[in-house]
Amino acid sequence: MRDWSPVMGLPLWVWLFVLPSLIGAFFLIAGPRLEPVMRPVWRVLDWIYLTSGAIAGFFMVTILALIVVGMVARWTSFAVPGTTEFAGYAMAATSFFALCHALTRGAHIRVSIILNANDFLRRWLDVFAVFGAAVIATYFARYAVKANMFSEMLNDRTQGQDQIPEWVVLLFSLDFAGAAEAGTTLVYTPVWIPQLAMSVGTILLAIALWDTLYRMLVTGVNPIVSEAVE
Repeated sequence: MRDWSPVMGLPLWVWLFVLPSLIGAFFLIAGPRLEPVMRPVWRVLDWIYLTSGAIAGFFMVTILALIVVGMVARWTSFAVPGTTEFAGYAMAATSFFALCHALTRGAHIRVSIILNANDFLRRWLDVFAVFGAAVIATYFARYAVKANMFSEMLNDRTQGQDQIPEWVVLLFSLDFAGAAEAGTTLVYTPVWIPQLAMSVGTILLAIALWDTLYRMLVTGVNPIVSEAVE
């Protein structure tokens, strides 16, 4: 599998890095004139980030539930295999799905001592920092997806005690006919299924960073505002 295979006649790196950068240049030139057009798109993206944060919260509650189930199982001497592994998968899903939501809420650490020098530095260093973060996040997302694809290609399976019904694996594989016919046979969890959270989470983070950059270029204001903690 080549790292940057052509897609529609162009190398993948052109789609992932050059095209978003050119879009950013267009937003910079157009400026505030694009704001009325982009506001509906921004509302949809904000809803996606919020939904991703809600999914992260769901998996956090799932971690608590699995811990409680494991405790009760030990107290009652009733075997519930795989709770530790499933809790680990839920923890990874919580971390990655929370990335874009945390970014938009100003929860990521940002060192802004140089940005406070003057308004000119604040604007353009902020743009440069967000652009750099967007490029790095896109690079991370590309290789997260590649790792996911390799795991599926190699049919890599968990080494723990966690097992899931075979129809769940077929459902994630988009084999709906096979999932409908499959029984309740338990199989060891394919690693690519929990890795999906990493792929989706990093893609959403990259989208959120490019979106933040475009909003800054159009409005001149960084939309990331830290929530006040009282």
